Amino acid sequence: MSRPVLYLAITNHGFGHAVRMATVASQVQKLNPDILLVVVTTAPRWLLESYIEGDFIHRLRAFDVGVIQSDSLTMDLGATLESMKEYCQKEAEIVAGEVDFIRLNKVGLILADIPAMASTIAQKADIPCWMMSNFGWDFIYQAWGDDFQEVTHWLRSRYEKVERLFRLPLAEDMSSFPLLEDVGLTGGNPRYSCEVLRDKFELIKPKEKTVLLTFGGLGLEAIPYENLASFSDWQFITFAKNAPDLPNLLRIDGHSLRPVDFMPVCGKVVSKPGYSTFAESLRLDVPVISITRDGFAEAQILLDGLRNYGYHRIVNYADFFEGNWDFLKQDAIAPLTNNKLDKNGTEFIAQEIVNFFSKS
Repeated sequence: MSRPVLYLAITNHGFGHAVRMATVASQVQKLNPDILLVVVTTAPRWLLESYIEGDFIHRLRAFDVGVIQSDSLTMDLGATLESMKEYCQKEAEIVAGEVDFIRLNKVGLILADIPAMASTIAQKADIPCWMMSNFGWDFIYQAWGDDFQEVTHWLRSRYEKVERLFRLPLAEDMSSFPLLEDVGLTGGNPRYSCEVLRDKFELIKPKEKTVLLTFGGLGLEAIPYENLASFSDWQFITFAKNAPDLPNLLRIDGHSLRPVDFMPVCGKVVSKPGYSTFAESLRLDVPVISITRDGFAEAQILLDGLRNYGYHRIVNYADFFEGNWDFLKQDAIAPLTNNKLDKNGTEFIAQEIVNFFSKS
């Protein structure tokens, strides 16, 4: 009897989509190790392996471009539009290759986050397509004016064919999708105790003076690290390879550890607006200091969600890049609402996938 096969299609944008998909894939594997995972993404294998502990097939394919960026904040809209037009034009060719792969390997279900082309692949292969996200790319592109309207229409026409959408918290309306199902936060769980990390990395500063700096897979080139000199009795932690050697800055090298592993030992996470970082921080109740981000429609929704549900402080662009970082010394602002977000999104989606294959 052949193994059930799950095809996981990930949008070609940064690391956040790959991270949250990998958390679901990992949970699926734990619930039913017999399900074969095919993770379809251009994200590096080491990133996937940092969340998925078992075996999986890594298929290097891209179905969209997301937003072309030089770092986590700087966008090239012209290049983004031209690249997306190419994907639209090449859809038939790309889809044909994936349908052949799906039929050959007897894939039973597609879960996508959130390339619209996945719905066309599923339709041609005659299998269901589910998606998960807190936004659709049509929502992002429509804010960029008339030049993007043709691509936006193309995206919506594909999203309208999706059979089931798991809408994550901190989301836009996602009205292009016919069937919405709200779920809890997704994210990974820390693999090590606070004691183990403190001992291994000699983290002796109190939690309230230990800070994780994390800005996504693309990072930021212009972080004013010189400000850390004013916080000599604090401990900062970063995964940025280009970070300088400073006495109070711990740079984590290699791929065995992840930002989520260090969140419990930190009193604050300093970040840009990003779903995966916000979601993992909210799941662990770690306060977030976030800089603002203009021109990207998801950012305001994320910041509003952070204000509503998490301990936070929002710092404008100028204060972060040109200020003295006194915001670190200020108390986090309490959530604006007493409502709580469910934290079981990863587990719920994975269980639904396992249930699907058990009935097939």
